[in-house]
Amino acid sequence: MRTSILKSLKPDIIVEMLEMAVAFENWKKVMETADILYQCVQRIYEERQYHKAMKLPIPHVNLERPLVYYFGLSHLMCGMAHQNQGTYEQARECIYKYAELEWMEDLREEDIQVVEEFRFLAKTNLYAVDILSGNTELVEEYVAFLQGNPEEILPGLNTILQAALIYHLDVGDILHTFAEQIDEFGSYEDAENVSYYYSYCYNLALYYRKYDRLQDAVGLTLQAMHLANQSGNDGHFKRCTALFESLREFATAKQIGEYRQILMQCLDEYETESISL
Repeated sequence: MRTSILKSLKPDIIVEMLEMAVAFENWKKVMETADILYQCVQRIYEERQYHKAMKLPIPHVNLERPLVYYFGLSHLMCGMAHQNQGTYEQARECIYKYAELEWMEDLREEDIQVVEEFRFLAKTNLYAVDILSGNTELVEEYVAFLQGNPEEILPGLNTILQAALIYHLDVGDILHTFAEQIDEFGSYEDAENVSYYYSYCYNLALYYRKYDRLQDAVGLTLQAMHLANQSGNDGHFKRCTALFESLREFATAKQIGEYRQILMQCLDEYETESISL
């Protein structure tokens, strides 16, 4: 990208664009935007280093986070996109990049903290990529890691469920191990954890359908529908609708009534929006 264009871009605006692309699961757009973010902060960093070498005043750029954060985020998001597309080797390459960010010069204490945070994320995400790419022998070690890092249990169980679906693993004992923490998932309110909880419910519904726990699968599908509707994610909602229809014959009358109620609520919201326009 031309330097003149990069100078006009603001890293925090690009981060907002990234978050929007992730929300819509537009992984191609995520990678494109992550690359723009990387080029933008690379230009800022090189300009700072040039001024330092020439003993000139360092140009000020208004940033909400330390510069190293944006380098790490650009690689993290690119890796996330590759992981969600099943291109695990490329995802792994991205992880290696944000695992070691100490190459930057003049890191302050707050920068070092950011570096350590990305190093931790690299560790947990490398577990995920390795397991999803077929190294299922790591699952037991991963479970131990999750037990020592409770904040990673929800996304970690998503990884384990995805691997269970791909590689036909029985993870019932693992779910039982985390039963107490699983009971708390429904109390999460922040957008990131709500998204993770949706994925957990949806993947567990698929897992239960595979193992003929069909009533449980229906209940989890409805829970996932509620979460998809709550977050306004039409793609997730569409998947849940298709999954429910595949399980409809196993649903109770009460569950079918709940399903219809969710659909009617969506219809009411759509009509209200149309009238307001």
